[in-house]
Amino acid sequence: GTPSCSGSRSVPCEFQRSRSESSGDEDDDDEEDEEEEEELEGNGGARFGTDDGEHDSDDDRERMINLAELTPYILCSICKGYFIDATTITECLHTFCKSCIVRHFYYSNRCPKCNIVVHQTQPLYNIRPDRQLQDIVYKLVVNLEEREKKQMHDFYKERGLEVPKPAVPQPVPTSRGRPRKVLGSVFRIPPELDISILLEFIGANEGTGNFKPLEKKFVRVSGEATIGHVEKFLRRKMDLDPACQVDIICGDHLLEHYQTLREIRQVIGESAVQDGLLVLHYGLVVSPL
Repeated sequence: GTPSCSGSRSVPCEFQRSRSESSGDEDDDDEEDEEEEEELEGNGGARFGTDDGEHDSDDDRERMINLAELTPYILCSICKGYFIDATTITECLHTFCKSCIVRHFYYSNRCPKCNIVVHQTQPLYNIRPDRQLQDIVYKLVVNLEEREKKQMHDFYKERGLEVPKPAVPQPVPTSRGRPRKVLGSVFRIPPELDISILLEFIGANEGTGNFKPLEKKFVRVSGEATIGHVEKFLRRKMDLDPACQVDIICGDHLLEHYQTLREIRQVIGESAVQDGLLVLHYGLVVSPL
């Protein structure tokens, strides 16, 4: 009469017990089962992070940050304002507003923050736009981008100029036929640097003392620069003694300090130009006592 293990019941025979044998232990087993269930329920939060708060939700993990904490990292050290057209020096990775650093390089070739020489003659060659940082600034500072766009629009409209449009990457076909976005040149020579000059040394008189030869004789500058600016450039690069006089000649003309390079090119004409370069000769003489 004992049920067979191969029957419809799946419980093994050795675990079958008669009603009389198990009746005394049933209550104890039920109590133990209830305790185990309560234990599991109590530990469920600890295991799965639902009840006891050990694993916070995404909302709980978010922390509000005051803009003042980030301000030192998004301010230009020249104008003390938020970055506009953030531009980074490749030599030292310091970042400034584009207009601020370009204006600074008109009279210096050193980084305004760490004083490193960015480039001997053309520091503008070693700057790059930092678009990611600029995007971060616009997202952090409310309405900054809108204000800048409005100011730029008003600036051009007041002067009757066409408002420049932002450059958009143009897709170009690849060999597989898929369009690929190609950005324009990372650096473009600013249009205000419209004159390229070639500085040719023609000699020095006795008594001018020791001086360093000019390392690079090709310079690109604004047409508004004067011969006085060129002389200052030569004095600084060659470590000239203050008593040493610098004469700068274009063709057969001895140039004056007040003359601008654009005027010289227009007056003297093509005879002063060689392969697109304005050729200036300079000599060193002892200043008269």
